[in-house]
Amino acid sequence: MMSGRGTGHPPHLVALVLAVGVLLAATGCSFGSPDGPSTATPTFGPPLPGGAQVLEPVSGEPSSAPAPTSCDATASLRPGPPTTPGVMPPGGPLARIVERGRLIVAVDQSTNLFSFRDPDSGQIAGFDVDVAREIARDIFGDPSKVEFQIRDTVDREPALRDGSVDLIVNAMTITCDRAERIAFSTVYLNAAQRILVTEGSGIGGVADLAGKRVCTVPNTTSLANLQRIQPAATVLATETWADCLVALQQRQVDAATADDTQLAGLAAQDPYLEIVGGSLEPEPYGVGINIADEELVRFVNGTLERMRSDGTWTKLYDRWLSVLGPAPAPPEPHYRD
Repeated sequence: MMSGRGTGHPPHLVALVLAVGVLLAATGCSFGSPDGPSTATPTFGPPLPGGAQVLEPVSGEPSSAPAPTSCDATASLRPGPPTTPGVMPPGGPLARIVERGRLIVAVDQSTNLFSFRDPDSGQIAGFDVDVAREIARDIFGDPSKVEFQIRDTVDREPALRDGSVDLIVNAMTITCDRAERIAFSTVYLNAAQRILVTEGSGIGGVADLAGKRVCTVPNTTSLANLQRIQPAATVLATETWADCLVALQQRQVDAATADDTQLAGLAAQDPYLEIVGGSLEPEPYGVGINIADEELVRFVNGTLERMRSDGTWTKLYDRWLSVLGPAPAPPEPHYRD
């Protein structure tokens, strides 16, 4: 069990908590408290977050069978030959990026610890943001030569396929379904889907979500896994994870489910929230790349290999994800060639 209490929040998290507190005060709502479980009802108190959808329970029995992995989606391409920053082989995606003068990366701005708008600087920051900067460092010799485009989970893949962005670095789980449409790097972080609740909720695992209201984000593995493992839950599908945090604090839902890494970012903003239960599903994160850009896949894997070997990966983990505990060893790369 992991709680948001006693995490030693950095200043940007404190500022974000204050901002959410002002919002809740203005709407006549309050933060969750440990006074006891909320009364679960089949309705959601208004107003719901903008763009939110209520998904009724789906038919079928709960399934503990894991999601399909027969495609070996985490196997990627070996790093290509070494290159000199700013000088790339002609005619390929790397040369195109160098000629443009910047790497374009799809992220979001509401996944605390991974990619969020820092309230002090106004800049996008987080673990994923720094991973993208390391890729830019190896392309240009300058980690600042990256343009971050804010994309939600619905349009990040189309943007990659039509060339609007070069990469998706956005806590994106590698799956067989996605691997049919886009390419992935090797795994750069291993997460696990879990559950976030208010302390004293009485919810201790996925079995307790039957008949409950659960928040998650559409077009994610979190939603697909929840509906497969616990079809009796009523889902509030919001546009961002930050919306799930507010919905939980306002007692519009009984729980939220996402990757433990993302839930840790939410729990860090409210001392009365806790992460409960075991892993619903492993969630290996990879960089999303256009399926036609083999050269870029190999290059990104070269950057990730460097980050594992020179200590950069561990440094970034300690900077952003220490709330999860001491840094583990970086994920071992898995290649198919």
